[in-house]
Amino acid sequence: MTQTRFTALVLAGRRSADDPVARARGVTHKVLADVAGRPMLARVLDTLAASGSVGRILVCTDDAAPLRAMLPPGVETVAAAASPSRSILSAAESLGESGPLLVTTADHPLLTAEMVEHFCGRSAGSDADITVGLAPRSVIQPAYPQTRRTYLNFRDDGYSGCNLFAVMRPQGLAAVRFWIHVEQERKRPWRMVRAFGLWPLLLFLTRRLTLAQGMRHASRVLGARAEAISMPFAEASMDVDKPDDLTMAESILAARAAASQSR
Repeated sequence: MTQTRFTALVLAGRRSADDPVARARGVTHKVLADVAGRPMLARVLDTLAASGSVGRILVCTDDAAPLRAMLPPGVETVAAAASPSRSILSAAESLGESGPLLVTTADHPLLTAEMVEHFCGRSAGSDADITVGLAPRSVIQPAYPQTRRTYLNFRDDGYSGCNLFAVMRPQGLAAVRFWIHVEQERKRPWRMVRAFGLWPLLLFLTRRLTLAQGMRHASRVLGARAEAISMPFAEASMDVDKPDDLTMAESILAARAAASQSR
């Protein structure tokens, strides 16, 4: 069977000219912040290049000049739009029907090729128009009880976003257009769910929905078949939003390096 090859879009735009992570590392762009000896963006690009599921790689940024020195041959840049979802929509529309689009972020230095392969493989094996990676609380908290995550609480578990999305076919762009209206509420999950209607909101608040049921409700509202891909990796949910996250990421990377050397 021929493996599905994804075009990867790495969101690397600046949300603020005074980002705390960039300031902590003394760089102009958060994605240039050093994490265990390597800029975050470079780590993400290395991971995508190592994945057999990824072909073409695009970096979406509002200022490409400071990033070009670290871009491997063949990696292209595209202009960021006013928001992450608008950037995804613009990139996807420009690519047309060239195949599925994998979306991740440049502040995800703990991303591994194994995570990418898991997400892409499950996405390709589904019949969804759009997929989203979610890590269960039951996976995250035993591994990292000290970490604080934002969870969507369903009957079967709580789930934290992993900054992994895939637009599998053009119909999936209906979900991206819908998301443009609700993306500002990403840290307030109850408001995000409210956008899907009162009855699903009540079911969500009383934890009567399973994740699968929630995705079926979402699909009807979005006008596109959406599916959640459960990620059995705690670190898949850990991006770098603040200086404390840098410390944790470096600790995890050091532990990985030590484990690799001991083999």
